[in-house]
Amino acid sequence: MGLFVYPRFKGFQKIYLCNFELKLLLKKDSAHKPLFFLTNELYFPSVEDANSDGLLAVGGDLSPERLLLAYKSGIFPWFNEDSLMLWWSPNPRMVLFPDRIKISKSMRKVLTNRQFTLTKNTCFEKIIDQCALVKREGQEGTWITEEMKMAYIKLHEIGVAKSYEVWQKGQLVGGLYGIDLGHVFCGESMFSTVSNASKFAFIKLAEELKQKKYKLIDCQLHTKHLESLGAEEIPRTEFIEILKRKQEIAKDSRSTH
Repeated sequence: MGLFVYPRFKGFQKIYLCNFELKLLLKKDSAHKPLFFLTNELYFPSVEDANSDGLLAVGGDLSPERLLLAYKSGIFPWFNEDSLMLWWSPNPRMVLFPDRIKISKSMRKVLTNRQFTLTKNTCFEKIIDQCALVKREGQEGTWITEEMKMAYIKLHEIGVAKSYEVWQKGQLVGGLYGIDLGHVFCGESMFSTVSNASKFAFIKLAEELKQKKYKLIDCQLHTKHLESLGAEEIPRTEFIEILKRKQEIAKDSRSTH
């Protein structure tokens, strides 16, 4: 679902609230791209088969195995309670290379005046709850359904989904969560209840990932807010190549033992 993306896609100002709206979307692109309906088989089609809006497949489940396969393949789920389960891989892809983070003068003051403190993975469930509750401009309701929430909690329990929490005077005032692939961090959502709290979390995330030599933060889709922080759009092919690098290294390592 996209780190800081509200609303999601240009031309689609809300989540597809019912199957009728989905049919309209399919009709729009049916002459160009087929839509894949997933079964219980652990499989995704090539991201090159996504339609012009990035929609790739419908159906499947939110098991840890399928979610991990999705993120490693450059795919993410996004739907609401009244929609079918939808899987996306937009082109281009909005990303932040950690060493290109932009920090304004005002944010540099925030970083140094110690008004916020940061923790990691101490209250993952609270972070995802807050992300679901915060109202977004141009977005009706939330895509963080109860089913989605439980799926990411399972990923957190196995050490894959992680949270960054921002505190002020002992109160949780901001944070973010996402999927950590070891070389790419896939941002999912963030929130803040006071000014600059979510920016603080994002900058701290980028600084840590730069130190750890991560390739990028996946932000999924363009927003002016992300662009102001240094994020940029890259072709999906380039994004997929970066995703595959660590997987190929891991395969080569196993083959030598």
